[in-house]
Amino acid sequence: MTDVSPGGASTGVEDRVLDAVLECSQRWGYERMTIDDVVERSGVSRATIYRLFPGGREVLFEALRVRELDRFFADLRAEVETADTLDDIVVRAVVGATRALRDDEHLAAMLAAEPGEMLSQLTVDGVPRIIRMATASLTPLVASHLGPARSRALIDILARLTISYFLAPSPLVDLGDEASARPFLAPMLREFSPPSTATH
Repeated sequence: MTDVSPGGASTGVEDRVLDAVLECSQRWGYERMTIDDVVERSGVSRATIYRLFPGGREVLFEALRVRELDRFFADLRAEVETADTLDDIVVRAVVGATRALRDDEHLAAMLAAEPGEMLSQLTVDGVPRIIRMATASLTPLVASHLGPARSRALIDILARLTISYFLAPSPLVDLGDEASARPFLAPMLREFSPPSTATH
């Protein structure tokens, strides 16, 4: 059993614990997963887990959600930040996010095993956090084109649109395909662009 030294939490140990939570929750679901399961899978003692994540299972689940969202938006920003135009930034963001959600095996497993909990995290309970993180990650890339206020509004709408589309895909447009998504998103961008920079 590997522990961290007293007084210093290792990021490596925290990640190992959260990796175990990810694996155990995917295997058994949030309701059936126990701290003992996490101890066994992570190789980290119960005492250390409670020291790193005081509060038990709910704190572990919350820490996992935050970490996975951080990773999601870090990857998405890396994919988007080389784009030069507003159109390319938005299209890459929406297409990249849609593909990432589709390809997330943990998300798919949890939606199948515990749809109520996961739908809550993608809708009522989770949307404010998702929008905050999307705004923090992507608004700086958009602000030079639209200014801060319009950028925040656009990112808010795009985040809600992407989540909604993921949960209920449309037969008319594929937001995971750039050729399909671009003409769908273009009118929205014209509405958000100031008159002097509007696309014609």
